[in-house]
Amino acid sequence: MKTITKKYAVAMLITLTIIASCSNDDHTSTSTTTPVVTAVPTVYKKIYGATSITNDGTYITIKTNGVPDHKSTYYPTTNALYEAYAGTTFEGNTFKKNPNVIATQTLTFKIPVNPTAATNHAATPLGAIGVALNGVALYNQYAGPNNQVLTSEIASFDQYYGHPQATGQYHYHVEPLYLTTVKSTKSGLMGFLLDGFPVYGPQEENGTTVTSAGLDVFHGHTHATIDFPNGIYHYHFTADAPYLNGNGYYGTAGTVTQ
Repeated sequence: MKTITKKYAVAMLITLTIIASCSNDDHTSTSTTTPVVTAVPTVYKKIYGATSITNDGTYITIKTNGVPDHKSTYYPTTNALYEAYAGTTFEGNTFKKNPNVIATQTLTFKIPVNPTAATNHAATPLGAIGVALNGVALYNQYAGPNNQVLTSEIASFDQYYGHPQATGQYHYHVEPLYLTTVKSTKSGLMGFLLDGFPVYGPQEENGTTVTSAGLDVFHGHTHATIDFPNGIYHYHFTADAPYLNGNGYYGTAGTVTQ
């Protein structure tokens, strides 16, 4: 009886030791989860004026300070990029400076990473409707509420066809001349609207000039480009109204905050 008890005790001791050992192994093991990092598609890296670009798989988030990287008569005279300007501007208008001065902004654009055509095409609002490669905001063809056309504002476009509004937000309504003639070409990628569809300059890659008559009511069309060889809907800047956008967004717009 005593022998049986001792054997039983030894078996129990071994069992408890094994359990304790397994228990300790469980507590000391560490479970690690590798965070999922979604790469930013190469085409968005062309937005060289962004302070950051990230991709959450649904939206590309682009942050910029909104100031142009080219000279402008709208910079404060103490700024290294200030340049006095006189002469003619877009559409041969005699330049007339507005009273505003370029100021640094904090802009966050969220655009769909996989844009699709909208069922209901929303009108573009006043203010930023997209972002240019240099981080400058893109505006539509209106100067103010009630669809005030740009006619009276065009004369205030600086030597690179942009100007600031009352809070100092610099922007382009028409062809961003610095991008089409210095940083890129007339047929190059100029940026993206908030619906995620790209914006190109006033020429096709074969050198043909694009006009509004050759585009749809949203001021775009679909075909392959050097950036999207499989084809994509895209907008064009044109020399004639509505310059960048027609009857609204072709796709479903993301957001812009500041």
